Amino acid sequence: MDDSALAETARRLSRSLTPGDLDHTLSRITAAAVEVLDEVDYASITVKHSDDRLETVAPTDDVLWGVDAAQYELHEGPCYEAATDSVHVLAPDLAADERFPLYAASAVAAGIRAQAGLRLFDAPRSQGALNLYSTTVGQFEDLSAINQLFTHQSAIAIGYAREIHNLQEALHTRRTIGQAIGIVMERYALTDERAFAFLTRLSQHGNVKLNRLSEELVADAGRKGGQDHRRA
Repeated sequence: MDDSALAETARRLSRSLTPGDLDHTLSRITAAAVEVLDEVDYASITVKHSDDRLETVAPTDDVLWGVDAAQYELHEGPCYEAATDSVHVLAPDLAADERFPLYAASAVAAGIRAQAGLRLFDAPRSQGALNLYSTTVGQFEDLSAINQLFTHQSAIAIGYAREIHNLQEALHTRRTIGQAIGIVMERYALTDERAFAFLTRLSQHGNVKLNRLSEELVADAGRKGGQDHRRA
């Protein structure tokens, strides 16, 4: 790919990868792969969780649920390799690729002829790979420039989405703790400071995180409120 084509691809990616919440961002990444990269017919993302569980997210076509699942089950294929081991894996001709003999038969039966797996992110509790699929043999022979460009753009969008996700979690936690303090204040006629100290002691003595304790207290109050309402 020459410099002008690469610059145009970069501009199209920049327009396509609009950051938002995490689910939106991952969906935009796979959609952008299909929209921007001529070689790509379908795309998905594989997330490897801390317990080694592999999960497909944001597939652009339903056929990928089965194709990705076959790779997880067989422990072979570009998307499996990229999510668990290699940085990126190219397979321009799956039918003739000796690295994936079992998976290749499944992929070809589903209409997939070429595939690439690109590592998208490495996080403390998960890592992910972008899976690119083509119905045409010979695609993805050289994705070095695109790989760097796409993973860089995607990393920016994912980083922003994680910040939003963490902020939303923090706000939710803060709101829940505030509700729990209000319940304790009303139940035991305490000031807000004493109610917070009471919750903190319960958290420490029970070895339960304060936000989890607060969630349980709020949920319990909601259940009791619902029972009182039905009895009335």
